[in-house]
Amino acid sequence: MIFRRFGFLAALALAAGLGLAGCAGEPTRVQPGASAADTLQRLGPPTGRYPLTGGGERLQYSRLPAGFEVTDIDVDASGKVVSVTQVLNEGRFGHDIKVNQWRQNDVMAFYGRPYEISRVSSFDGAVWTWRYKAVNERRMLYIYIDPTGVVRRYHTGDDLDLDRIRD
Repeated sequence: MIFRRFGFLAALALAAGLGLAGCAGEPTRVQPGASAADTLQRLGPPTGRYPLTGGGERLQYSRLPAGFEVTDIDVDASGKVVSVTQVLNEGRFGHDIKVNQWRQNDVMAFYGRPYEISRVSSFDGAVWTWRYKAVNERRMLYIYIDPTGVVRRYHTGDDLDLDRIRD
């Protein structure tokens, strides 16, 4: 009986430890004020690094192509985290995306590499696509970039890839 209880407690402790380790690697749990060095040690290398005005840097952690989140961690010139933002958020797109202002490099610095780049006959340029979730629904963000590299429009839509897999 004691060995069973010990085995159960050991398994419970192991599961708790694994759960905490999973939290340690979650970019959205980084707190403003943390050091960039601690953040990098905790999360590992980012999927993208971009300079910010004023000497800071953006550490970007993307879960694409299989996932649905891109987290931007902005660090100031002194090496302290100033903001942590999960940017693939439908409520933010209208505020964040700067149509006719952003260039291709701005899109990369904000959203990282897209899930897909395609072309459509109704637009002269490329359509960059990211997957995200809105209230547990799989969605897509489409950003239209003209041949000069300028963002001309964007829209969202349902992620139909899951339907294709099921058929």
